[in-house]
Amino acid sequence: MHIDKDLVAASATPLVLGILAEDESYGYAIAKRVAELSGGHMEWTDGMLYPLLHRLERNGLVEASWGRSETGRRRKHYAITAAGRAALAERQEQWEVVHAALSRAWESVADATRPTRDAVLGGGLGTSAAAGGIT
Repeated sequence: MHIDKDLVAASATPLVLGILAEDESYGYAIAKRVAELSGGHMEWTDGMLYPLLHRLERNGLVEASWGRSETGRRRKHYAITAAGRAALAERQEQWEVVHAALSRAWESVADATRPTRDAVLGGGLGTSAAAGGIT
């Protein structure tokens, strides 16, 4: 299933902040976590992820520091800041409002579209994917 670029863009900041709220991380691991959280439906390129991380850093929502990988290579680690946690809390509230509005708008058509949605989402993902905003 293809996720519309507008949905990917709208969810990118809260996704990255949420991942970094779990623990500090580096670019490749963040991209892998996004793919994992989306059941493989969202695969970010470097060209999408790194400009976002740089913007979040410029805006004071994340801090970057250089570290070493297990093999000794240098890599940049990102950590959420206090301002980033506040922004994440605000985004969570906003997404809850959006999710509730979408759920109410789609209630009347849910039964009619469920077979198609379940087929696209791989059967068992129906309600959990909808709750995570991957519809």
